[in-house]
Amino acid sequence: MATAVYLLACFISLACAVLLLRGYSRGKRRLLLWSGICFAGLAVANFLVFLDLVVLPLAIDLFALRLVTTAASLSILLFGLIWESGR
Repeated sequence: MATAVYLLACFISLACAVLLLRGYSRGKRRLLLWSGICFAGLAVANFLVFLDLVVLPLAIDLFALRLVTTAASLSILLFGLIWESGR
């Protein structure tokens, strides 16, 4: 059951990223770009959760890489929010 939840979270984040980036390509609203990049990074982070806890549970610890990926994704969104609010 946990495997399904990890994969579903990954696919939902990826779907959000695709929809946000597609919206950006149509309307050129830069906040959609920042949000799409953030969700793409969160999809990668969710896939790393799946790899870490299901595929490679004892072989390699990906905890630090997961945290760095998530922090970078949220930092990109935070940068975009600050950048767009100053315009």
